[in-house]
Amino acid sequence: MLNRLRPDEDRYARRMARIARWDRPIGGKADRLRAWANMLLVDHGIFRLAYLNAHRVTPQLWRAAQPAPGQIAKFAREGVKTIVNLRGGREHGSWPLQREACERHGITLVDFVLRSRGAPERETILGAKAFFAGLTEPALVHCKSGADRAGFFAALYLLIHEERPLEEATRQLSLRYGHFRFAKTGILDAFFEAYRREGHAKGMPFLDWVAKDYDPDRLEREFKPGFLSSLIADRLIRRE
Repeated sequence: MLNRLRPDEDRYARRMARIARWDRPIGGKADRLRAWANMLLVDHGIFRLAYLNAHRVTPQLWRAAQPAPGQIAKFAREGVKTIVNLRGGREHGSWPLQREACERHGITLVDFVLRSRGAPERETILGAKAFFAGLTEPALVHCKSGADRAGFFAALYLLIHEERPLEEATRQLSLRYGHFRFAKTGILDAFFEAYRREGHAKGMPFLDWVAKDYDPDRLEREFKPGFLSSLIADRLIRRE
């Protein structure tokens, strides 16, 4: 009798199979067609062709959804030197198409992996200052939809690298960009709210608070997403 995988093992196995499929160079016309089909239909790229959710954060930083090759070419013409991928795993045809387009246009492609539905990791936030300092600009940062992780990255960039006020930085997490603060993605807002209460109100610099007082486990325990907002973001819009 065959042993059946547990649900978590099955999900992991299927994810590894997707990465093995897409984390490699495009081999030919058939390979390219499959990558485009996957990007457009499975990764919902057909909607991003109509609206990329692209916005300029500063003269040196753009934020957007996952760009297609033609959109990457447009950013190259705008002078973009680096694209920052926040998505992590290479699980869709979007990845090899993006990597190929960046190589074609002389754009550096780098990763800065963030989560949109879990408490931000302390080590990631503390490493952001050095990451921003080493970033060749102008740069474009993207997640899948350009709403949540892109907004969180932009807020960190303004707060840490540009030393802008907290109120200005957190406006990057807004319904204007498609961000739902009462869905599971609202844990990103809750992170900044925790700093506002526990650090900012006491005059504590942001990175000092992250290093000394920030408690990701407590944030996870205390954050309660709204049912309707989560249903819209996760089921209807099918955010990653």
